[in-house]
Amino acid sequence: MSAIEHLPEIDNGLLRFLTCGSVDDGKSTLIGRLLYDTKTILADTLHAITRTSERRGLEAVDLSLLTDGLQAEREQGITIDVAYRYFTTGRRKYIIADAPGHEQYTRNMFTAASTANLAIILIDARKGVLTQTRRHSYLAHLLGIPHIVVAINKMDLVGFNQATYERIRNEYREFAAALGIGDVAFIPMSALDGDMIVDRGARLDWYQGPTLLDMLEDAPGAHSERDEAFRFPVQFVCRPQRCGNPKLHDYRGFMGRVESGEIAVGDEVVVLPSGKRTRIKAIEIYGHSLPRAIPEQSVTLLLEDEVDVSRGDMVVRAEELCPRAPEPGTVSTRTALVTRRIEAMLCWLDETPLDPQRKYLIRQTTRETRAVIESIVYRLDINSLLQKPAERLEMNDIARVCFRLAQPLCVDTYVANRSTGAFIIIDETTNSTVGAGMIL
Repeated sequence: MSAIEHLPEIDNGLLRFLTCGSVDDGKSTLIGRLLYDTKTILADTLHAITRTSERRGLEAVDLSLLTDGLQAEREQGITIDVAYRYFTTGRRKYIIADAPGHEQYTRNMFTAASTANLAIILIDARKGVLTQTRRHSYLAHLLGIPHIVVAINKMDLVGFNQATYERIRNEYREFAAALGIGDVAFIPMSALDGDMIVDRGARLDWYQGPTLLDMLEDAPGAHSERDEAFRFPVQFVCRPQRCGNPKLHDYRGFMGRVESGEIAVGDEVVVLPSGKRTRIKAIEIYGHSLPRAIPEQSVTLLLEDEVDVSRGDMVVRAEELCPRAPEPGTVSTRTALVTRRIEAMLCWLDETPLDPQRKYLIRQTTRETRAVIESIVYRLDINSLLQKPAERLEMNDIARVCFRLAQPLCVDTYVANRSTGAFIIIDETTNSTVGAGMIL
């Protein structure tokens, strides 16, 4: 009987996690094995990949086909685009992002990691820690993923040798310590055969730690590890004429999603960037009243006073407003800052290079503003991780950049809040997303 059948019916919430690492480390196979052993593959999907595997002359089902959906991916046997898969066990729901291992698709890994709360970094036991292992570890750390699991895969190809596992573990620990990565767990496995994925198997008896699924089941979810500041970007102003109920003559609700923190009826709030103060009169969802709103909940807020609020404004708690810019080098996890200048780590996503002389559109939460590049502080050499000067950015480049904004934004540092500390850059002429950034 599979270990998944013994899990108790407990809801630990949603966990978004990412698989990354070098090419051919087994990321797609790992996800396929996880889905297969947890019995979350639909019968027709399993039948389709079984037939594909047979046509290729394979003796066993190629589980990597579950995520490598593009034709080019199946032809080359690599992951190019980010593949998302969803599954659930008796204890929680999961969203998996399978990131490509090739350096030329760094932008795709960057995108996949931006919402993950845990990263599984795979290492081929035959090859050990590679440049791409270090690169993806650095990016995961840069993007604020709080939990890292280093999966030393393909142990079946090294005879399940304990000394090999310990050598790779010690080498990665030294690198992680130098980088400042704190929360790292290690696990030996064979994604192809299923050892230590869901079931323990019989060939890694010297490893006494949890299986990968056990680690995932017990990992903290987003918004659960600290008391977060309340952030509510307004998406839509609901008036009677626009909401289909003209009888509510004085109704004026502000619709959006709670990005972080909680708010309750009666709490004092500030609307940014105007700075107007009021209190929460009511909280509604689907026409029903709520005493409070929690993270990632889409609600309508009604305010006690007639305050001018528009799409793109931010509602925060009154005590969480920063009256001036913080001192350099300091990080606040509670206060929001209204500013016309931001400094950020930027990943350039477009084939057309960044032009420092051009104006771009920055979209942060539900607010947009035009921006110009004040300076490119440095470009990160993704191979050596050294900081180098740059006059422009090419596709996949990562750099520290300063922007001047036409309109003020209400921001947090990315370390403090991954929702209000992140933004995208849009080319106004093509309406394409050309960059993604994290506010420092």
